[in-house]
Amino acid sequence: MSTHFRRYLLAGLLVWIPIMVTLLVVRFVIQLLDSSLSLLPVRYQPENLLGWHFPGLGVIVSLLVLLITGLIASNVIGHRLVTLGESIVHRIPLIRAIYTSVKQVMNTLFTPGGQAFRKVMLVEYPRAGIWSIAFQTGAVPDAMTKAIGEESLTLFVPTTPNPTSGFLLVVPRNQVTELDLSIDDALKMVISLGVVQPPNTPDATTIIKAP
Repeated sequence: MSTHFRRYLLAGLLVWIPIMVTLLVVRFVIQLLDSSLSLLPVRYQPENLLGWHFPGLGVIVSLLVLLITGLIASNVIGHRLVTLGESIVHRIPLIRAIYTSVKQVMNTLFTPGGQAFRKVMLVEYPRAGIWSIAFQTGAVPDAMTKAIGEESLTLFVPTTPNPTSGFLLVVPRNQVTELDLSIDDALKMVISLGVVQPPNTPDATTIIKAP
């Protein structure tokens, strides 16, 4: 009886947990976009103008602003306006550094053909004999290559189960092993704590029992 109870309970968890996590993430994104209207002056916020709360209005407005901004920035006049605005930003010391860094990251991540997470690597980290999954993010500058004395790579080692945080490593090329894994498969392993394995992976119990 208890065996059947555990099996049915586990089956229920396997159905509902992915659904609930997905809903929580979607809810967070929607609430984040919906709160964009709070940036407006209080007297001009829809709740005060209409006298009632309009759920999802912030999401619609945010998407419209993004689409209109993209439309304007894609034509000649809009491109010149963006260039003019960036030239002004580049004259402000602290703001210039933040803006440039964020824009470079966004271009790398979202531009078609971007080079973010180029390859899946295996690196000995945090110490020799312990291996971690890493993603190649680029090559190091010439000044750093001269300081190290050999060709090196910049690697991002994500934390698990949250791959949006992690560590930036500069590792000599000969100390890194490239894996024949797709970015998606590697991210699934990281997020799932190694539970979700790539296709054709031996079962863990078989490895443990092997002599």
